[in-house]
Amino acid sequence: MAQSNYIFSQTQFQSELTRLQRLEKVYDSISQQQIIATGITTGWQCLEIGAGAGSVMRWMSEIVGAAGQVTAIDLDTRFIKNTQLANVETIEADIHQIKLDKLFDLIHVRHVLIHQADTSLLTRIWKLLKPGGWLVIEESDFSSTKFVAGTPAQQQAIAKVNQAICQMFANQGNDYAIGIKLPSLLQKVGFQNLQIINDVPIVAGNSDIAILMNLSTRQLAEKYLATGKVIQADLETYCQCTEDTSAWAIYLATVSEIARKPVL
Repeated sequence: MAQSNYIFSQTQFQSELTRLQRLEKVYDSISQQQIIATGITTGWQCLEIGAGAGSVMRWMSEIVGAAGQVTAIDLDTRFIKNTQLANVETIEADIHQIKLDKLFDLIHVRHVLIHQADTSLLTRIWKLLKPGGWLVIEESDFSSTKFVAGTPAQQQAIAKVNQAICQMFANQGNDYAIGIKLPSLLQKVGFQNLQIINDVPIVAGNSDIAILMNLSTRQLAEKYLATGKVIQADLETYCQCTEDTSAWAIYLATVSEIARKPVL
């Protein structure tokens, strides 16, 4: 059975909510475009694995209406458990361990597979989809991180912090570059109609992505330091870089895919 190694567990409520809301600000428009492309409509049964602060879950519930339902499963439902929507069910559980009594028209997953010790989640998703059902999945790729412009100290800090990020995931048995491997992984499971978007944004400090990485770094500082790849001064310079509007970098790339389970 796959093991989940979610790096943001045991975080403070407000700081983690702030990070998740910033992540929603960065990615929701792309997520919504991808989901709309599946043809989602009234009456659909949808599953969101890793609902975070719940923005996509709530948005899908409006589309599927009273005739449909959105099921949201997360290891940590503290930000969605009080959702009062008649067509939304929230479940705090490990997707690998819970038994679900229905199949879904659509499954949405965002930045979840990178926290898994293997790729068996994709097989689990396959089994939960109806024939002809759709998967929209978005995953991180930290192998694309790159300093673009700024000071030599900022360049060094970005390189060292990214080494720490990659080492942290590797220490847990997770793949820090899982995003770029998604197309071949989905193909091996049996998915078809693959539509791929490789988002590699070059951003300045104080942009939404830079702020997101700042928030993540502050929460995960101890884990980064534990890798031995950085010292506290590196983290401080990195965070200063994420706030400097004259500094530019690729902090995080994301691969998004729409895939379909074949109709029998």
